[in-house]
Amino acid sequence: MSGFLGGLRHLDRRWIFLAVGLLVIVPLMTGFHLAPVRPSERARGFYEAVERIPEGSTVLLAGDYDPGTIAENYPMHLAAARHLMSRNLKIIAVALYPGGPPLSDLVLRIAAEEYHKRESYDYVNLGFKSGNEVVMSQMGSSIPRTFPTDRRGVPVSQLPVMRGVENFQQIALLISVSAGYPGTKEWVQQVVSRYHVPMVAGVTAVSAPEYYPYLQAGQLQGLLGGMAGAAEYETLVKHPGLATHGMDAQSLAHVFIAIMILLGNLAALPQRASAKK
Repeated sequence: MSGFLGGLRHLDRRWIFLAVGLLVIVPLMTGFHLAPVRPSERARGFYEAVERIPEGSTVLLAGDYDPGTIAENYPMHLAAARHLMSRNLKIIAVALYPGGPPLSDLVLRIAAEEYHKRESYDYVNLGFKSGNEVVMSQMGSSIPRTFPTDRRGVPVSQLPVMRGVENFQQIALLISVSAGYPGTKEWVQQVVSRYHVPMVAGVTAVSAPEYYPYLQAGQLQGLLGGMAGAAEYETLVKHPGLATHGMDAQSLAHVFIAIMILLGNLAALPQRASAKK
């Protein structure tokens, strides 16, 4: 044992970096699972809110984030699109972040290919609109007037998926996937409080505690916090994806680093004892 610990003192740190890299890459590339993910009550609330909606209903999916928070927001956004399409729910996607529409395009296209859904008939991406809370308020009066065309420039009057949709009264559920302002808090304040639309949200891990009061007050029916929340949701929809693999990679790297810290301190004990003498 002493020989092993002595060898650690002379170990090139690049081998440690390589090991950490492999522990991160292998789960992401192979789908290796370290341990089953146990969904929280917050994630179950999100899942059950979608399950309660009758087939054929319309859901507003707000993707208010940009590439800076893809690691946390994108997996939950994709899982939500898959869940909605698997239940034959119509999706109206919007974004109050300039970088949001391309990400909505991506998750909708992936989910549509998997569940054989058609753009304009089963889902639409209305794109970005500046104005923050003003846009939310305008949608309460008329969604078609607020977004007269979709992201491709097609008038909403020509889109079958928008037929019969005028305002929030025709929206069965609001799903907010957000990274900050404008996002979940503003949707709750402007839409849930005024129009009483059922709502669930997916947010970054650092901001999740901020929304617990909304969850406890019943203004949010479910909440996903960061990559862990996204992994829980992926487990519930039975479609493990980026978040599940990311959690496995993160856990393996953390365990390895903790072990190396422990071994490093053990290897340094003889040196410390000699220094004291």
